[in-house]
Amino acid sequence: MASSLAPVLITGASQRIGLHCAERLLDDGYPVIVSYRSERPGVQLLRDKGAMAIQADFSSQESVMTFIAQLKDITDRLRAIVHNASEWLAETQGDEGDVFMRMFNVHMLAPYLINLHCAELLRRSTTADIIHIGDDVTRKGSSKHIAYCASKAGMDNLTLSFAARYAPDIKVNGIAPAMLMFKPDDDAAYRTNTLAKSALGIEPGPDVIYQSLRYLMDNPYVTGTTLTVNGGRHVK
Repeated sequence: MASSLAPVLITGASQRIGLHCAERLLDDGYPVIVSYRSERPGVQLLRDKGAMAIQADFSSQESVMTFIAQLKDITDRLRAIVHNASEWLAETQGDEGDVFMRMFNVHMLAPYLINLHCAELLRRSTTADIIHIGDDVTRKGSSKHIAYCASKAGMDNLTLSFAARYAPDIKVNGIAPAMLMFKPDDDAAYRTNTLAKSALGIEPGPDVIYQSLRYLMDNPYVTGTTLTVNGGRHVK
């Protein structure tokens, strides 16, 4: 059971990892607030379990600030902020700048503004955390998703900077996962090739991220750290 009644905010929680973590937190007794860009069955599932949901598009400064105002209308404190909202876009000729700005706004500007403007909500909780969900791809870069990779690497740096700024009141950490869950239309060849990239060679599912999230929330002596959750890809 949670030790605080202050809610946990998870951005981008309508599906997959965000949805799973929101469900697990609710099951463990935490009040939960989620953001979502598009209405999906997962959003209604979370509402049915007691979560509060705010529709938000983090593609501009104005939309992020609108979300922050809506958040402050429904709560005056937070136990944690989990930045899970993400975009996955490849550069195509002619729209490179638009793609880069979209990635920057979702992966860097939104967490930056939310962290700055919601710090007071976190400080009203006895224990407080900010957790950025990044990506293991930042270790080596990506020739096909340069903007995605660069903006996720920027998120890693936000972890370091905000950890320094907000210590000792708020712990700030990150999680950098590699492939966790296949999609239903991923074929056998793709699955085999992907599994071969890690030392452990398994499809772990989303619960490894919830385990990492809880470790960071529950450990009082970890800040400014990004946990690598990649099945040992870096040793292959």
